[in-house]
Amino acid sequence: MLKKGVTLRGIEVFEALAQSGSVARTAQVTGLSQPAVSQQMRNLETAVGAELIDHSRRPMRLTHAGQLFLRRAGAALSELRQAQSEVTVMDLAHLEELSLGIIDDFDDDLTPRLATILADSMTGCRFRMITAGSNELADAMASQDLHMAISARTSEPLEGVVEYPLARDPLIIVTPEAAEYADAALLSGTTSLPFLHYASDQLIARQIAFHLEKARIDLPVRFEIGSHPALMAMVSRGIGWAITTALGFMRATPFHGGMRAMALPLPDAARQISLFAGADWSGPVPLDIATTMRRLMQAHMIDPAVNALPWLTDSFYVIEETTDA
Repeated sequence: MLKKGVTLRGIEVFEALAQSGSVARTAQVTGLSQPAVSQQMRNLETAVGAELIDHSRRPMRLTHAGQLFLRRAGAALSELRQAQSEVTVMDLAHLEELSLGIIDDFDDDLTPRLATILADSMTGCRFRMITAGSNELADAMASQDLHMAISARTSEPLEGVVEYPLARDPLIIVTPEAAEYADAALLSGTTSLPFLHYASDQLIARQIAFHLEKARIDLPVRFEIGSHPALMAMVSRGIGWAITTALGFMRATPFHGGMRAMALPLPDAARQISLFAGADWSGPVPLDIATTMRRLMQAHMIDPAVNALPWLTDSFYVIEETTDA
């Protein structure tokens, strides 16, 4: 039995404070007031019987006891979040047909989980799910070949489609593990390590190009790769460096041992992942699917990413707000 004063809310506040090092930022993330954050921490430290945070430092740092507690408590929170995301029950029994497209970034992990959750919630529904790039999904929505799609937002809004924001996915730099170049050197194009481009017909390539052009950065094109796994493999083998997204990095787990990730120092360099639904689908169904997808992304993508790369805390997150349906 947990000691009196050790609460789930208190552990969540502790985790957020450990990641941000700021009471103000923790209050923003958790939706609590700053005094409430401080009170939660006092209650937790009293219950545990140890000081978990060095409150005298800015940003705040974990004590040795705090590091030990976070290791166990963080693992427990992750398991609880995964359980919550996977036992979500949606009322889809009334549906006769549902066609859903999902960006291929989620193929390895989230798409199978979402497919299982949806299938468990439907009885007599004809269900079709496809995976593709964001451009293809946008075209399918425009032609009404799909009822809904989960993909990156394109530059042009889709007519007759309602958008439900899911997450902010920042652009980041990935380099070979042995490379020791700073971000400024890489972006100057003066290093011996070539820049590996995504294929120019992909949405992610155009989004990266937009931010580079905005910053007046011109990188030569020598490699243009249409396969994300191939691109990440080339980085891990030391062939070059690339700009990808936090989600792109997380789906490249087999290559993490040979890669190093760092922030891309350009303002607002990110893409938005959203659920898009035909206007005639306004109602609880897209809202329920969006809520489930946020939980899956938080548990299986964002939490592991922030734990591995704490500097992603303020840039890689779910977007709780939804548009009016």
